[in-house]
Amino acid sequence: MNIVRSGFYTAIGTAARLLAGLVAIKLVASFAGPEGVGKLGQFMSLMSLLAVLAGGGISAAIVKYVAEYRSDPQRLSRLLSAALWYALCASSLMGCVALLFSRQIALWLLGDPGYEGLIRVLAVAQLGIALVNYILAVINGFMDVRRLAFIQVLGSLVGTVMMVWLSRWLHLYGALLALVVSQVLWLAFGLPAWWRSSYFRRRLLRMHFDREMTMRLATFSVMTITSALLPPLINIAVRDHLALQFGWERVGYWQAVSKVSDAYLLFLTTAINIYYLPKLASTHERASLIHELRNAYRYILPVVVVLAAAVYLFRGMVTRLLFSESFASANALYGPQLLGDVIKIASFILSYMMLAKAMTRLFVISECVFAASYLALVYLFTMHFGLIGAMYAFLVNYLFYLAFNVLVAQRYLRAL
Repeated sequence: MNIVRSGFYTAIGTAARLLAGLVAIKLVASFAGPEGVGKLGQFMSLMSLLAVLAGGGISAAIVKYVAEYRSDPQRLSRLLSAALWYALCASSLMGCVALLFSRQIALWLLGDPGYEGLIRVLAVAQLGIALVNYILAVINGFMDVRRLAFIQVLGSLVGTVMMVWLSRWLHLYGALLALVVSQVLWLAFGLPAWWRSSYFRRRLLRMHFDREMTMRLATFSVMTITSALLPPLINIAVRDHLALQFGWERVGYWQAVSKVSDAYLLFLTTAINIYYLPKLASTHERASLIHELRNAYRYILPVVVVLAAAVYLFRGMVTRLLFSESFASANALYGPQLLGDVIKIASFILSYMMLAKAMTRLFVISECVFAASYLALVYLFTMHFGLIGAMYAFLVNYLFYLAFNVLVAQRYLRAL
């Protein structure tokens, strides 16, 4: 399947997830205002954090190795049995930790111990979320984008209905609860869809410790965990800093613009993840790799430029539509954020080379360095420019990251 057809199915699934996310933001903005949107961002960061840790951070590893072992049933079976064992052990451990520290997490993250029960629900849900991520990664590894889109559409539809129902009943608490419960309900669609695929085998649902495969997964998961954990942790630190400097209402403005970026970029980041990770993992010739990278820039970069320009031109309308009139102050923040989005996608295309080729040490070091530099730039720029300094920090940091990835890609390709 080529990138255009893959992109079509990816766009359908992503649109469904995007709609569900926008409904959540709109509901929270309408009854909780900018402060509620800020807390929504904090809770979503926690969900991202736990989801990665609970699954052992091996989703990308499953995608990579399934793509490599598709024609080797014995190795594929060993890999997936080890992956299921790894993911369920990790999710049990993380669920217990979250249960033990639920009150402290609620107080630290949301500033209210009344959310302890919600953290407990999230802790218990980790087993289900880990299994969902395992199933989606297997389907992605086989590049079955139609089946993946089907699961995403149905899961997002159920999540949207649950979001509307629970938020009308329990307001902000209900909206956050719906985010957790709807993730687990994806099992109701993911498991049957996988069972009906031509590549499903019952032995793939057996758990088994395999030292060789577990070490492969663990090595690769270091990269995934690093890339998945650092952004939510850094964003939590940024929100805390902005709240301390400017108050939670202004954090809501920053969060609103960031969520708009996340929303329209979801199409592109999902396409890169679903198509390019397995494609680059299974491609080893220099000419083929260069061809895939050129295609990525040819098809993806013009799209992000057009989308970013459209969002900027209609930023007032976007803000009113997705949030409310009380978010009008957020309009001044779009410029540097959208320019940073373009540079971000340009750098992501190249950074997937490190993931696909398992450049573990280089990837982990770069993620840590650029996460630290972003936080440092936020502190520096907000001190001089105010709230918009956080957007300047985002833009400048991704400029540095792009330059770094260009050097890494050139070095790797020359060595082939």
